[in-house]
Amino acid sequence: MPAVVISMDSRKMVNPDLDIRYLLPDRIEGWSEGAVTDDGYDYVDEDGHILAVWLETEDVELWWPKVVELLKTEQFMGNDLSQSAMVLISEEAGAKIEKCRQVWPEGKEEVL
Repeated sequence: MPAVVISMDSRKMVNPDLDIRYLLPDRIEGWSEGAVTDDGYDYVDEDGHILAVWLETEDVELWWPKVVELLKTEQFMGNDLSQSAMVLISEEAGAKIEKCRQVWPEGKEEVL
């Protein structure tokens, strides 16, 4: 199943609490009424600063912009993720972060 991936750099977060790996997907799943569900998390850099959360959805093109809007309007554990996260997508389930395509922020590709 396609995935939306939210990558968060703890060095850019006000409150880099690891519990965000549970709170964020739970909030998105409830907000989307189950259309976007938790599919795990992983550290995606060698130093362990960047945490990525995978979210499954049947319609990634429909849901990634909505997820971005949620990140822009809500704070998660005191963090404004619109300032510290990036959103990627993949058409295949469980894709490694290197195989995902960054969709937000636009025009500001970051290296993981």
